[in-house]
Amino acid sequence: MRKIKLCGFFIFFLFNFCFAQDNQDFDKIIVTKSQNFDLNQYYLDSESISYLPFSSPIESLNTLPIDLQARSPKASIQTDFSLRGSNYEGVAVLLEGTRINDPQTGHHNSDVPLTSEDISRINVDGRSIDFIIRRPEYRRVILEASGGQYNTFSGLASVSEKIKDLGVRVSIENKESDGFREDTDFKKFTASFASALDIPLGSVDTDFGFQEKEFGAFDFYTPGKGYQSKEWTKTYLLNTKADINKYGLSIKPDFLWRRHFDKFMLDKTNIRSNFLSHHRTDIFTPSLYFKKNAMILGDIGLGLEYGQEKINSTTLGKHTREHKSVYLDDAYNFTDQLSSGVSFRWDDFDSFGKSYTGSLNLRYELDRQNAFKIGISRYVRIPSFTEIYYNDPTTIGNLGLSPEKSITYEAGYELKKEIFSWGTTIFLRREDNYIDWVKSSQTQAKWQTENIASSDVFGIEESLQAKLNKYIELNANYIYTNRKLDDNGYIYKYGPNYSRHIVNSTLLFNLPFGTQELGFTYKKKPLRDGWFLLSSKLNYNINKNAKVFLSVTNILNVEYQEIEGIPQPGRWVESGMRLEW
Repeated sequence: MRKIKLCGFFIFFLFNFCFAQDNQDFDKIIVTKSQNFDLNQYYLDSESISYLPFSSPIESLNTLPIDLQARSPKASIQTDFSLRGSNYEGVAVLLEGTRINDPQTGHHNSDVPLTSEDISRINVDGRSIDFIIRRPEYRRVILEASGGQYNTFSGLASVSEKIKDLGVRVSIENKESDGFREDTDFKKFTASFASALDIPLGSVDTDFGFQEKEFGAFDFYTPGKGYQSKEWTKTYLLNTKADINKYGLSIKPDFLWRRHFDKFMLDKTNIRSNFLSHHRTDIFTPSLYFKKNAMILGDIGLGLEYGQEKINSTTLGKHTREHKSVYLDDAYNFTDQLSSGVSFRWDDFDSFGKSYTGSLNLRYELDRQNAFKIGISRYVRIPSFTEIYYNDPTTIGNLGLSPEKSITYEAGYELKKEIFSWGTTIFLRREDNYIDWVKSSQTQAKWQTENIASSDVFGIEESLQAKLNKYIELNANYIYTNRKLDDNGYIYKYGPNYSRHIVNSTLLFNLPFGTQELGFTYKKKPLRDGWFLLSSKLNYNINKNAKVFLSVTNILNVEYQEIEGIPQPGRWVESGMRLEW
């Protein structure tokens, strides 16, 4: 019944608006290197996402130098993030600079309750993924519906309005599918609200998102064991902030709250196990940031932050932990050619003591086309609640874990021309107390989290953007990563869970009747054969307000597993219509 109502809703608007002539044209921006001088920063903007053959912003990250490790048939249902050979816990997930990592487990870090119409851009660097929200600054209506194989259906409606100084947006999206094989079905509902108020001295923004998922979780956490599992999650996310400017001083108060519910059934048939767990987590993060141009010191900022994480769980128990933070950053131009970026952060964790992190980056421009960059940064990660407290028949946490620590050294070169740009970065990361699920021998009864003595990660990142002619644009990335562990012979639950080689490329064909996309990805993990995926999205513009599209992922129907033991779908075809005015 819900599908029939939504289809009727879209058909009604189709007849009323399909041939409307009034439209706001948008310039599209494809994947490109950011102008920020911080080393190795990339971004994907909202217009780029709309031309890709993926059903969510999370899936679209496949076009950036990031290793998405999907368990579900659609990456937005559940996906682990890996950057530069990190494990799924080692990536900071941010909402406009504020951390929103799930404190229960990094497996829920992709639960970001936003639709593609809510996101302005996604920034990715060597350690973090930062979602930037689109401000509702003009009237805009989006309606989109699609369907495809495996009884897949998707419907999206997003309405923005601007009245004087107040902008408001409401977005609603529903996705569901029977899945490509048993126990891979899913349902996902997302709703969001955004408001942007311009005031005499600045602005006040409030963003709220809700997301509910129900999905088959075949062997999600027991690769190769054949468990027909089931999982339900709910995510609430609220962020409210202000930006006040006077006499050259910028003051930015911010408050973020995230609540996450997780219900997991190991065996929905109850034949092999009746294990069932419930979890609720909350994070609260109020902060205050000051920024001013101090002439001699450049653009200098001071931030104060308090954070609290809570969990109430049937398997992990009830726990609360807090931290207090002070951070400084400064951007300074020594000359027209030489610039720097410096950051320093002090954190006091009530459970793990004090830590000091920060970075130093230098950029030297030989001319407008050539630039060199070097940098050093230090990073600390405290264990998740699951890594500390988890206990089931096959897996157990570790109350004695210490935080992970790492230092990264990197150097890069950029060449930028009018129709061509190329960049390369070499990095070396030294890790201490690296955390993973291991056994010390085959006879050990349970997998347990341990601090690995040390590891070194070496890598190379290459990026290429080129406008081949007025119709064709190319974006390509290559990432090589090699991890060497000093681990005393541990046996790993998930094996080497990073990609040694990643190649991705996107071709955009800007034709008179619409933009067409063709992309491919190649991945090769240590000790495993690589795989090659081809995808495409074809668009046909009916008029300025309406288009139809056809999306195909895994065109060659390749058999592959992002996480060993969890099969991924073959060819998946979807088509639909988008109305925009």
